[in-house]
Amino acid sequence: MPDLIVTNAGELLTIASPGPRRGREMADLGIIRHGALAVEQGRITYVGPARDVLDLAGPTTAVIDAGGRVVMPGFVDAHTHLIFAGDRAAEFEQRLHGATYLEILARGGGILGTVQATRRADQATLIAESGRRLATMLSCGTTTTEAKTGYGLDLATEMKMLDVAARLNQMQPITIIPTFLAAHAVPPEFGGRADEYVDTIVQDMLPAVARWRMGQSTSVSPAQAERRGEGALPFPVAFFCDVFCDEGAFTLSQAGQILQAARAVGLGLKIHADEFVALGGARLAAELGAISADHLAITSHEDMECMAAAGVIAVLLPGTTFGLGSGHYADARAMIEHNLAVALGTDLNPGTCYCESMQFIIALACRYLKLTPAEAICAATINAAYASGVGHLVGSLQPGKLADILILDALDHRHLAYRFATNLVARVIKLGRQVYPG
Repeated sequence: MPDLIVTNAGELLTIASPGPRRGREMADLGIIRHGALAVEQGRITYVGPARDVLDLAGPTTAVIDAGGRVVMPGFVDAHTHLIFAGDRAAEFEQRLHGATYLEILARGGGILGTVQATRRADQATLIAESGRRLATMLSCGTTTTEAKTGYGLDLATEMKMLDVAARLNQMQPITIIPTFLAAHAVPPEFGGRADEYVDTIVQDMLPAVARWRMGQSTSVSPAQAERRGEGALPFPVAFFCDVFCDEGAFTLSQAGQILQAARAVGLGLKIHADEFVALGGARLAAELGAISADHLAITSHEDMECMAAAGVIAVLLPGTTFGLGSGHYADARAMIEHNLAVALGTDLNPGTCYCESMQFIIALACRYLKLTPAEAICAATINAAYASGVGHLVGSLQPGKLADILILDALDHRHLAYRFATNLVARVIKLGRQVYPG
């Protein structure tokens, strides 16, 4: 017997798929008009016409009438730097006066400014500040998010950030997928000695992170199940290592050394590539079997072909380009023509893209990446889920998957791109329970 039925959806966006949608497949949202779904113990048990669903209801089944509005999967944010302390509003003003990202980084600002603040912050501060960001993300429809470390750049702070991610995962509804990003920048204490820092990551940090991962609980506590629903997942349900491979960060050789070591200790692979200078990071992602390559603002067609052949998902971050005031957006149309799976993320961070809303990212993707509304929604749900290692669990509405569901205050899915700077999410259901409005 269902615990919950959502019925009378004008458009039910199922986006059902056995894997990430590639190329032109991204235009198909699997829409059921006048649709409905049923949920039992946090998982979807029925998806189909509304006329049949009420026959499944029992005396304790809760029924939500969507009122002819759009019902769709919760957003998956495939790339964030969620956990940090402080802000960089002053740096934003410097960029308005002409300073570039790399110039600010060279002066000890940028990432390194946030590193100082995050090193000083205790866990309680990081939990409070990051928790507020998560609450905003939830209200805008994000139900699963990737979250990177990388504002520690030393073992103690990187581990502190992982511990914060684990605590936040238990304290609030959004599922958090951690990514280890000690290779975000070279810390000041290793100035001029980048290779030594790479050795520290490989020899000291990665083994410690692997031990931390093994030490996490493989089951869900009763308290967590009570807070998050019957289908609550163990933490971490997926876990990655990332490297920022670009000018001013890490070379191609250094990135390869770190990612191969990460793979050897059982971590999935991601890479920041081709944001400012094309060093070959996208091709490296293909060679090493990374789950995604992210940014890709200046990726060549040849490297797109390599990524497509290897099944690497392109995670595009138009909010960062917008935040930097740059006009050079990733060539998403070429990626689709090369049969790539394209995903989206906010790149939520304190320097270049302080944005918690996947809705705004969809609006940007349609205007500047030239995606259609359907392609952008696909990129923000099923493809982002696969880019985060959880596509088998979330990102679409189909029987067996977790019941992470949005009801929009809109009758047509295209309003997610057509409108912007407003919140179209009326309800968020996580694991079969309404979590917004609370």
